[in-house]
Amino acid sequence: MSRTLPDDLGHLVELPDAVRRVVSLVPSLTEALAVSCPERLVGVTDWCTHPRDLVARGVARVRGTKNPDLTAVAGLHPDLVVANKEENRELDVRRLRERGIRVWVTDIETVPQAVASIRRLLRDVLALEADPAWLLEAEEAWCGPVPAPRERAVVPVWRDPWMVVGRPTFTADLLSRAGIEVVTGGVPGRYPAVAVEALDDPAVADVVLLPDEPYGFTANDGPEAFRRVPTRLVSGRLLTWYGPALVESRISLER
Repeated sequence: MSRTLPDDLGHLVELPDAVRRVVSLVPSLTEALAVSCPERLVGVTDWCTHPRDLVARGVARVRGTKNPDLTAVAGLHPDLVVANKEENRELDVRRLRERGIRVWVTDIETVPQAVASIRRLLRDVLALEADPAWLLEAEEAWCGPVPAPRERAVVPVWRDPWMVVGRPTFTADLLSRAGIEVVTGGVPGRYPAVAVEALDDPAVADVVLLPDEPYGFTANDGPEAFRRVPTRLVSGRLLTWYGPALVESRISLER
């Protein structure tokens, strides 16, 4: 027996009655699945670092988010592969589907979208009977009214060239809900390239938040570029992951 549901992009996915074997190509969703229904998870990417005991659990690695080993994915005989519009290539999704593998693609640009998308994946697709506690806690913590901004922040995601978080992105929405307005020096786009001179200005930003992923900013690689605006090293996971990390990020961003 099977059922057909549209994923976040509207693609109709014919699902078996029971989805027991899942490969996740998205670190955030890997953590969500590993915490909520660990017995279903059989394959993840090299970037899936949480929970930290995935290898000990016997979960296979299938290379990266942008270059998954499609043969390895197929060899795991998944009932479903979970992907994301931003993090995974359309080409890989298409090639998996051409192999006859079901792929569920998520599309997430806000915290409420993340909560709704993950809820739908867990409840409608994987048939969990109830929302996990972390999802309810994240919804309560993040999905209320957006406060007025109390701080302006530049959030670089790369250097050489410098690229920063813009809109519309999950990270910008998350920070806005913590009272932090993401600024880009007036350059539009989701992840625009901006000269550091246009960002290192107290009239533009109050702080520069330097995450440790996707670019691994450290005390020796990032703060030296900003002379006029203070910098703060932060966890990239707590700014960009939309699974159980949401519970931790609320506490971290309120400090």
